[in-house]
Order: sequence, then structure tokens, then C-alpha cells
Amino acid sequence: MKINRLAQVAALMAAGALSLTACGGSTETGGTTGGQTTAAETSTAQTSGTDTSAAETSASESQGGGAVEITCPKGKVNGGGSSAQDIAMQALTKAYNTTCNSGQVIYTKSGSGQGIKDFYNKQLQWAGSDSALKDKPNKDKVVESEKVKTRCENNPGWNLPLIVGPVAFAYNIDGVDKLVLTPKVMMEIFNGKITTWDDAQIKALNKDAKLPSDKINVVYRNDESGTTENVAKYLKAAAPDQFTGEPSKEPFAKVGEGKKGTQAVADAVKATKNAFGYMEWKYAKDAQLGVASIDNGQGAVELTAESAAKAMEAAELQADGNDLKVKLKYTDLGEGAYPMVMVTYEIVCSKGLPAEEAALLKDFLLFATSPDAQSKLEDQGYAPLPESLLTKVQTAVKAMA
Repeated sequence: MKINRLAQVAALMAAGALSLTACGGSTETGGTTGGQTTAAETSTAQTSGTDTSAAETSASESQGGGAVEITCPKGKVNGGGSSAQDIAMQALTKAYNTTCNSGQVIYTKSGSGQGIKDFYNKQLQWAGSDSALKDKPNKDKVVESEKVKTRCENNPGWNLPLIVGPVAFAYNIDGVDKLVLTPKVMMEIFNGKITTWDDAQIKALNKDAKLPSDKINVVYRNDESGTTENVAKYLKAAAPDQFTGEPSKEPFAKVGEGKKGTQAVADAVKATKNAFGYMEWKYAKDAQLGVASIDNGQGAVELTAESAAKAMEAAELQADGNDLKVKLKYTDLGEGAYPMVMVTYEIVCSKGLPAEEAALLKDFLLFATSPDAQSKLEDQGYAPLPESLLTKVQTAVKAMA
């Protein structure tokens, strides 16, 4: 099934608005990109504030031909993981807690890999991840889907896509306002084969740029990161001769300085002359970094809401019942498509949570997928789900028990 509506989502947003924040790795709890916030402060902010910009909705939300009704059950549930979702999740949980004022829903960013671990170790009631659960062993010989099934009392876990957005390849070069790179060149930078900005391959792509002879200071994620995995999948598909390993949440860069969390990567690129790294678009924009245009074989494409939307036209939904995975296409996307986009998921139990927890989580996710909540996420710099996919996610949420 083609998710053609994904293209329309980003096109509706103002240029520069479509973005995800960092995927995974930071151990900060709550907040956005500023200082750290304790779990207690996060909880207080979610339940006591008056700003409900993400989504203050009534108990009944119109959706398509039916209605999404929230019942505001009592209890408490904790989610965590991907910080790509964090700003959206803080806004959504705060709005839900304020609207209902009965239960308490908390989300804490810790990184996609850590969130999944905390979920199957029963420290969380759901996890946020920038990639779907793995059905094959990871480096620790853990099969995520099997671990989650055990955690869910021998019921399968479901991947529920929630937000889409692009990843930027950001740089800090004095006097260079525009930069064009190819997947091959970027991979050779990460491999340490291209070491200076005036390398012949980079100069050939940027004939009018005044590129320095200085060393390229690579900055990369050194924690388990869904962002890293998504970037690796793209580079593996678009530069297979240069990317010789297999994409994973683990670092693939062979040179440079590793940082934990996207905020740390953005800070390091901003603070380091001639630095280069990957990060969600919002972080590059907030740090006022240069963002490379990517030539994927059909001409250089600048990262914009519209160019990211064009890449999503080729995305496919791979559904196994209510387990929903989005397959992205990274090559042969046509002119004007920015190729590095990603999808973020909520990892949930289809069944198996205690009744009170299941009822509250289900209610919150229905709230989060309501049309009003989704549309107002644009104000937070995210893209709402397209209607065709939103309906399927809501069907899955309703089927949770």
C-alpha cells in the first residue's frame, strides 16, 4: 500500500517547519533542547501548566466517518526512548493530563535502544523508537520482538508509526552558505577517505564555493540511535560500495568524535570549526548550522518541507494485522526529492499490560492520534500522520487490550 498522503502532510507546512528532534541517546528527562529536567519536574509540567498548544481536545474527536472518544481513566503509565519524539510527547502528555486530570501519562527520552530495553524489562508501559522492532538478534544476541512478546505476556508487540520528518547533514564552515554532497562523498567522509573540505570530489560538486583546506571534523552519535540506523540505511542503499557493513543503531563512522544524543552532536558541530555531522533538521536549524543539499543522482536537492514530502511519496506500509511498519525508498526518488527522511514509532503490547495501565495507554494514544492533536503538532515542528495511515493506527490502538 502506497502512503501517497504522506507527501501532502509536509507540503501543508511552512517551509522549514517539518522536522524531528534528536533520535535517541540523551539521558535527559523531559524538556526540549535546553537544560535537563528531572522526572518530577516533567510530571509537574505535564499536569500543572496552562499551555496546551499540542492538543487540547474534547472527550469526543471527529475522525473520518466515526468518532474517537477518550474516557480519561485513572492510573499512571510511563513511556520512554526516542528523543525524536520528545517535544511532541511532552506536549501531548501535558495536553492529555490537563484535559483529563485523572490519570498521569509521562514520557522520558533516553534513546531508541534504551527505550526498547526499558520496555521489555518492564520499566515502561510503552517505548518510542525511530525504527521498528527487530526480528533478528542484535549485537547482544537479543531479538527485540521476542523480548517484547515475553514482556507482553506472550502476546505480540506492535509497531505504531506516529511522526515523520527529515534528517539533516549539517556543517560549520566559515563563508560557505551552500554545500552540495553526494551519498558516496558523505560515506567517504565518514570512512576517513576524504579528510579535507577542499578534496577534489567535494570541489567538483561545489565549483563556486570557497572551500578551506582544513580537516573535516566529523561528529557522530556514539550511543544506540535510531537516527544512526536510519542514516545508515540510506547510505547503504545510496552508496553501497562505500558502506560495507550492515545498518544498525550502532555507530558506523570510522573517524571523528562520538557524542551521546543529538543535542550533543549539534552542540559539537556548532562549537567546532569545519565540523560535519548528521542530526534531525530541527536541531540543525536551532543551532543555525549549514545544511548540505544532497545529490542523490538526479541533481542537488535542498532540504525543505516540500522536498522531504516528495521522498515520502514512495513510502510503503507493510502491515501484519495491526503491526504497522513503514518501508522507505532511498534511491530513484525523482527530481526534487530529499532522500533522508525517517519515521518514528510507538512500541506497545497488543495485550498483556495490567488492565488499568492498558486502559490509560490506549486512551492516551487515541488522544494523540486525534485529528486535532495531530494537526497541532505542526506548531511543535512535527508532521502529523497522513489520514490514510492515521486511520490504521487508530484501528490498531482500539484493538489493544
